[in-house]
Amino acid sequence: MVVELDQEKFWNTLISNVEKEHVPIDCVKSIKFKLKGGKQKTINLNRLRKEGLGLEEIETVVTKKIVDFSGSTVNIDFVIDIDVVRDTIQTITDEILDSI
Repeated sequence: MVVELDQEKFWNTLISNVEKEHVPIDCVKSIKFKLKGGKQKTINLNRLRKEGLGLEEIETVVTKKIVDFSGSTVNIDFVIDIDVVRDTIQTITDEILDSI
């Protein structure tokens, strides 16, 4: 009997069970700021990448928004790009297995 895994469900479950105190900005799809009064602001990092912003420029945008919203932020959610995480882990795994 062959069991097919739902790869997206697998990666979402795996990522959701990892403590994320430090997340590489390359692996973040967007950042959602939940503000007082029920408002929400989102920074779409994938869109910024498509517009040609580099890592340092994206970090500057994120830092500026964190400062701008600091007085009214209730919560910040980092939405992880599952595809980037999966590809990164697979690449590293392949390199390790090739060196054995």
